[in-house]
Amino acid sequence: MSLSFIDMINVLLSQKPELTAEAVRDLVDDKKRKVGAGYLTDQGALFLVAADLGISFDSVPKTQSGLKDLYVGAKDVTVTGRILNIYPSFQFTKKDTNEQSSTRTLVVYDKGAKVKVKLWDKQVGLPDEMGLHPGDVVKISKAYVRAGLDGKPVVNLGSYGIIEVAQNADIPSIDSLAISIDDVKETQDAAVITGVVNANPRISDFVNQRGEPSKSLQLQVSNEANTRTLRAVIWNVDESRVPKVFRTGAKVKLVGVRVKQGNPQFGNGDFELHGDEGTMLEFSGANEDVDVMPLRIISVGEETGRGSFLCLAADRAARTLVLTIENGVASQSQLSAGTMIECVPSRIFGNSVTLSKEDSYLRVTDDDASFPSIGKFEVKIKDIAPTTEPMPVVIEAIVLQAPTTSDVNLKSGETVPVTSTLLGDDTGQIRLVGWRNQSSAVNKLAVGDRVKLVGVTAGAGRDGIELTLRPYSSIEHLG
Repeated sequence: MSLSFIDMINVLLSQKPELTAEAVRDLVDDKKRKVGAGYLTDQGALFLVAADLGISFDSVPKTQSGLKDLYVGAKDVTVTGRILNIYPSFQFTKKDTNEQSSTRTLVVYDKGAKVKVKLWDKQVGLPDEMGLHPGDVVKISKAYVRAGLDGKPVVNLGSYGIIEVAQNADIPSIDSLAISIDDVKETQDAAVITGVVNANPRISDFVNQRGEPSKSLQLQVSNEANTRTLRAVIWNVDESRVPKVFRTGAKVKLVGVRVKQGNPQFGNGDFELHGDEGTMLEFSGANEDVDVMPLRIISVGEETGRGSFLCLAADRAARTLVLTIENGVASQSQLSAGTMIECVPSRIFGNSVTLSKEDSYLRVTDDDASFPSIGKFEVKIKDIAPTTEPMPVVIEAIVLQAPTTSDVNLKSGETVPVTSTLLGDDTGQIRLVGWRNQSSAVNKLAVGDRVKLVGVTAGAGRDGIELTLRPYSSIEHLG
């Protein structure tokens, strides 16, 4: 049997008779205050107090500890926990020896705490060899505890460490940890959040902290009533772990995200959800098969600069989709406004469709009169109104003013060119704006030009409703 907290105090008092039980209790409380509330139990603090006094409990039989009992410096540790996240392995070169090494992180939890477990070198492959998944209960033995970058205890498993599959019905399931968007009320780590995807998600390129090219998944997650929405970003996301198809309205569970206070400069100041390569994503109603999609091209837009170009298309129900087409799938010269195509996409995120040369195809087909024509999207200026989701429209108008360009400083610190002009038809006038690359397209317009703008969107501007030229938009001069 292992010693209880009271027994350990008695052991300490037997070796330090000059102390009293009350004095030891004060030392324990002081240690907990200095290390930080929530990181130590009384027993964990007592180990640190004993170490300060030169007393060791090594003669006490080794016991299985709860995760909250862990303390920095503990050796020969045995813990049991349920896996929350499994990270990919990471290779690096040791600075002192120039040797190659590898590490991998698990996040495990029990009733009292969540901790990181670092696997080293030959232990890195164990999760794959054992077929471990989030939700599995494991017993970790012969481990040691070091401080992480945040000062919290991290369990380390070296060459002599052991991982075994265990059974422990007392540890709550992952589902029982889940909270809804409405219940997000404080910052926390390793949270499990459920919600609904309420805006078009996107995958973006960025350079991670190791200087490597990587990708992030960005989405907006709301409650069921759509009265509260939180921004979510999954950094270093592995695209193979993201469903090929998920549409707005899909239910999502984010397992192992950090809840951070949002920056009012870049949003509404509400909390944000940040995950990484270890975050598990579960989508309900998202794993649909990618079928052949017949579409009508509405406009052919610009090159992205990454070996692809953008188009705006419509399906049979007149829903508009933004296509990103890699150059190996089709070329801009093959497509034009009104062209009918059939395609099998690589990915569908909301109304964003990606066609990559590895696993997509596209072919031009005969016209299908059952599909909406471009005229379906034509509007007059008096009928233009802003919508929650930008709705692309087609408009014929005359340029009434010479374009003007200015540089605008964004909240991110970036400075971008913005060009605007005034358009008119027989029902009214409206301003047209082009940002970044679209700025030059607007700047080429001259007073008196008759133009057809395809795929522009309406929104609130400084002087009322204005039209914005998008990367998938096109401008046709009518003479």
